[in-house]
Amino acid sequence: MSATINCQEFADYFAVPVQNKMKPAYVFEVGGQPHAIEEYYLNDLGHIHRGGLSAHLLEEPVITKDIYEVAVSLIQMFDDLDMKENRNKTWSGAQFVSERSSVLVFLPGLGEINYMHELLTNMVHRRLQVYPLHSSVTLEEQNNVFLSPVPGYRKIILSTNIAESSVTVPDVKYVIDFCLTRTLVCDEDTNYHSLRLSWASKTSCNQRKGRAGRVSKGYCYRLVYKDFWDSSIPDHAVPEMLSTVLKVKLLDMGEPRALLATALSPPSLSDIERTVLLLKEVGALAVSGQREDENPHDGELTFLGRVLAQLPVNQQLGKLIVLGHVFGCLDECLIIAAALSLKNFFAMPFRQHLDGYRSKGSFSGNSKSDCIALVEAFKAWQARRQRGELRHPKDELDWGRLNYIQIKRIREVAELYEELKNRISQFNMCVGSRRPVMDQEYTHKQRFILQVVLAGAFYPNYFTFGQPDEEMAVRELAGKDPKTTIVLKHIPPYGFLYYKQLQSLFRQCGQVKSIVFDGTKAFVEFSRDPTERFKTLPAVHMAVKMSQLKVALELSVHPAEEIEGKVQGGAVSKLRGIRVNVDFQKQTVDPMQVSFNTLDRSRTVTDLLLSVDVTEVVEVGHFWGYRIDERNSEILRKLTAEINRLKLVPLPVHPHPDLVCLAPFADLDEESYFRAQILYVSGNSAEVFFVDYGNRAHVALSLLMEIPSQFLELPFQALEFKVCKMRPSAKSLVCGEHWSGRASGRFASLVSGCPLLVKVFSVVHSVLHVDVYRCSGAQDAVNIRDVLIREGYAELTEESYESKQSHEALTALFPKSAESGLDGCVPSAAQDDGKQLIRVLLESFSSNRLGAPTCKVMLHGPFNPYELSVTV
Repeated sequence: MSATINCQEFADYFAVPVQNKMKPAYVFEVGGQPHAIEEYYLNDLGHIHRGGLSAHLLEEPVITKDIYEVAVSLIQMFDDLDMKENRNKTWSGAQFVSERSSVLVFLPGLGEINYMHELLTNMVHRRLQVYPLHSSVTLEEQNNVFLSPVPGYRKIILSTNIAESSVTVPDVKYVIDFCLTRTLVCDEDTNYHSLRLSWASKTSCNQRKGRAGRVSKGYCYRLVYKDFWDSSIPDHAVPEMLSTVLKVKLLDMGEPRALLATALSPPSLSDIERTVLLLKEVGALAVSGQREDENPHDGELTFLGRVLAQLPVNQQLGKLIVLGHVFGCLDECLIIAAALSLKNFFAMPFRQHLDGYRSKGSFSGNSKSDCIALVEAFKAWQARRQRGELRHPKDELDWGRLNYIQIKRIREVAELYEELKNRISQFNMCVGSRRPVMDQEYTHKQRFILQVVLAGAFYPNYFTFGQPDEEMAVRELAGKDPKTTIVLKHIPPYGFLYYKQLQSLFRQCGQVKSIVFDGTKAFVEFSRDPTERFKTLPAVHMAVKMSQLKVALELSVHPAEEIEGKVQGGAVSKLRGIRVNVDFQKQTVDPMQVSFNTLDRSRTVTDLLLSVDVTEVVEVGHFWGYRIDERNSEILRKLTAEINRLKLVPLPVHPHPDLVCLAPFADLDEESYFRAQILYVSGNSAEVFFVDYGNRAHVALSLLMEIPSQFLELPFQALEFKVCKMRPSAKSLVCGEHWSGRASGRFASLVSGCPLLVKVFSVVHSVLHVDVYRCSGAQDAVNIRDVLIREGYAELTEESYESKQSHEALTALFPKSAESGLDGCVPSAAQDDGKQLIRVLLESFSSNRLGAPTCKVMLHGPFNPYELSVTV
């Protein structure tokens, strides 16, 4: 809240009649400004930026590159100004250098702070200590602004309006004000509230000016023209009116328009009328519509309105609490209301936003909801405190740092949470203790109810995921799986040489499975648990977030001409346009075919009819298995015999997720080893996935063995299946996305106990979309999808664009390629030649025969077409 008020306006408002004249109230002035503050505008800074600035452009609430440069030039100029002021003093030069005054720069938001921070940190020779000040940075980072700078350095504070009145830094001598702020604006047509860049009021700017001149003479530089300041900068900020109108109705003081017309600064009639209509839409004011003489801009206060008027939160959060009471999720809604009313307790350390985002994402689970992340984080903190795990303040702070949660703020949320509980108790709304529920789907159902309540409370202000253009997405990703893959652009020639650099750039997102280099693009695919449902990986969300945060992705590279001049007399130039696949699981770097297409992907199938045994059910319609025909059974027998004939050796590296090794299967009578992929490691054991059969098991780490390289080359024999043209029916949906427990149980009973016959419809990202038939005894084959539809668990749906494309290719392919085998396309002589050249080039690079990289390349991305389909 600003400490600056218009005294004369108050004096005139409280005027009293004396001798037929209105005499204003007395104003007592107390002098308290110890030091003068000089004001400057862009008109006064022509000597700093001689290029000239367009007055027309500067009338828009935006910061141009030229204005940033003016601010940087001002900071460079302050050394001369300090020297000029101290010229007549007797200080020594060294003593003067240690007394460089601090600068406070007011910017409208975090994006502008980031950009200014980058400009200033590049000025190394200027000896600056730059600190951000924003509500989302940690409290420890905020406290840095009060520290004394290193002798000889100047402290620069980049702040939003948080430093207008709530923070005072005594040693600030210079204020640079962009005269901008971000305000919550309601769109009159859509009623959507958004933070919009706008000009700050003169009251706010004067408050900012007052941050200087606390201990010495101060200077304030406003980066607007003087005539624009006089004519276009608003005098005051527009106050929020919803709570004011509610209070008027609660106190039964008459029609809001009539009462507010007598206010000190009366709002416009249109604003009052729009506020009343908005309260009717929320449900705080009654809408009867029965009497013709009824005032459309007034209404009776409803029960909801009375509750909202008593709560120290905005109307949407108050409605959220009431809906939470009605639908049985009051506790969660109280947490959300308390957290959103105060500052976000999730810490976003400066330049570490990705780590903070990861922590918040882990709390939100699959919901992608900030509100649910707040609930889960608060409950986790609450549960640990109740168990006594955070009894010591240091333990609590350590937990907060680990989870990127600000303990001081979450305690404030807890206090408001308790206050809200007390306030709503007068309306007989109480948080009750829930009884243990035997329903396994209870948690999912409660989550879904909470999401419905959130939608109702915030209507119409929320986002939904729209349907992406599948054809465009397939073309952009060159056929790769959008749930596991992101695209990078501007890859330099011979980009595969830098695959380790590229892998390290995304290490903070997740485990990279493979990278395909195709011209100036690279397709980075992340590893997924083979037994997970079909969903976008968190690693993909993290990578796209990197792009949104504008995280710089930089490679140190060699010029293409230098590579071609040093390796095999330029023969490697053949590799300029070649497509290269780097497989981190198999640790191979190999040339690929020129392009992905549906025909190539379909060659993983040797026949359209397969006999399979199901080994792992992921969910209804999604399962793993292996072929049980005579040919495939013989392949598996030979493979198992060859593996168990060898003298096995322990793993040479510590077990980690995605590592392919040999593991025993405990259910067999005798201990036999099979090829397996580690899913995760926990203590002294690991969960592994048997890549030739499709099942999984827990195995002691000491029993895992190294896999010889020759067994990595043979394709994995387990197959992943998905029943085509099927989706859950309404009664089988839990939380909008999960199959119900009954549907899962019924599907498991249908696919277990006997071999299945599957008919391949398509192959999409190595997953076989199939019709599944159960053959038992002398009965005819039964289509499992038809059974699920007939019993009401499922319903028909269309296949995706990629699946339809693959189906057309398969229809044209069979029976001609029935003998093509599971190995895919046979490498040509040209591919063998390319493989040899790649090996030579990689050896030259790793042995440093090319010398140190001399160029820097900035990559564009990451991109994922499916992650951009968000609509308001």
